[in-house]
Amino acid sequence: MTILTHLAATIQARKGADPDTSWTAKLLSKGPEKCAEKFGEEAIEAIIAAVKNDRENLTAEAADALYHLLVMLASRDIPLADVLAELERRDGTSGIAEKAGRAD
Repeated sequence: MTILTHLAATIQARKGADPDTSWTAKLLSKGPEKCAEKFGEEAIEAIIAAVKNDRENLTAEAADALYHLLVMLASRDIPLADVLAELERRDGTSGIAEKAGRAD
């Protein structure tokens, strides 16, 4: 089990937890929109750290963004396994070719 798989399972387990004792449960209790907003905030913080070439902060913010991405997915009942399967489907395909094949 990878750390992301373990984290996704922990987030799933927290879905029914008391929001007063679990940050994950608190986020999930606020709904998918709040989870998406929080992910966006963390992603922006990671972008800022990358632009500033702040390696230590970028590492921490990337971890925050990954966690909040998993929370956002859980809020919409999308398992990490589905995202990983999509990445596997794309493996070996040129990013240019993959983007060209999308319906916009």
